[in-house]
Amino acid sequence: MKPIPVEFHLGPLVLHTYGFGLGVTFWFAYWYLGKRFRRFGLSSTWLERGFIPIIVMAIVGARVVHVVANIEAYLHNPIGVFEVWQGGLSSYGGLAGGIPTALWYLHRDMPNLRFRRAFDIAAPVLLASWSMGRLLGPQLMYAGGGLPTKAWYGMYYTGEIGKRIPVPIFQSIEDFTCFLLTLWIARHFARWRMPAGSVAVAALGLWSIERFFDEFLWLARPRVWDAVEVFALICLAFCAATLAVLTSRRGRTTEVVDLPKLVATGPTA
Repeated sequence: MKPIPVEFHLGPLVLHTYGFGLGVTFWFAYWYLGKRFRRFGLSSTWLERGFIPIIVMAIVGARVVHVVANIEAYLHNPIGVFEVWQGGLSSYGGLAGGIPTALWYLHRDMPNLRFRRAFDIAAPVLLASWSMGRLLGPQLMYAGGGLPTKAWYGMYYTGEIGKRIPVPIFQSIEDFTCFLLTLWIARHFARWRMPAGSVAVAALGLWSIERFFDEFLWLARPRVWDAVEVFALICLAFCAATLAVLTSRRGRTTEVVDLPKLVATGPTA
């Protein structure tokens, strides 16, 4: 089986499948996030105004973190810093660049909406988008595979010799599983009287556990910026703290996010 083409030629133009896939993923995230906000009786105008800046800052942040994590390679090839079509976007950098930008637009247009509630609404969107993005991004890019393998599920990738573990496919399945679990938690959290922000924390913890093991099992790149062991442990600590709050008597009196009530009462801003 031949590698998936990583680029197509349309006359003098070169179209990269990696960029096209990410474009589709960004559009999906925009559509799904707007749909969820409207479902809960909230305006999505802030997203319409800030969508392009959010995407730009997410890409910039993702690229900066990737370059810093691989600084030795780019010192020998400075031009490669700008060759985004060859792959090389850090998930953590994307979050660091995109989330603050989104929060700025959200606060400007909806100052009365608490960030914890917004995160609970957005958490499933991020996981669903990540699941799609792994298939339409790294799976279609140059050197997108994991460790070499002779297993039946191995695939050939452009720029890599021999069959490789199809890490993007595995990660897509994992992300989709986390997405379903997060939706299940969201549907039950009014009944469980979960504090605001609990759904987002649970989603972050699930995703962090997934990425923590991915780095060591399939990618084998023990670099601090890639594995981010400390980040994963912090996320696990957040999950443990949330569980402690939910199971304590004090946690049952904490302000909760009653999404059905939010729908009934309409927008908060």
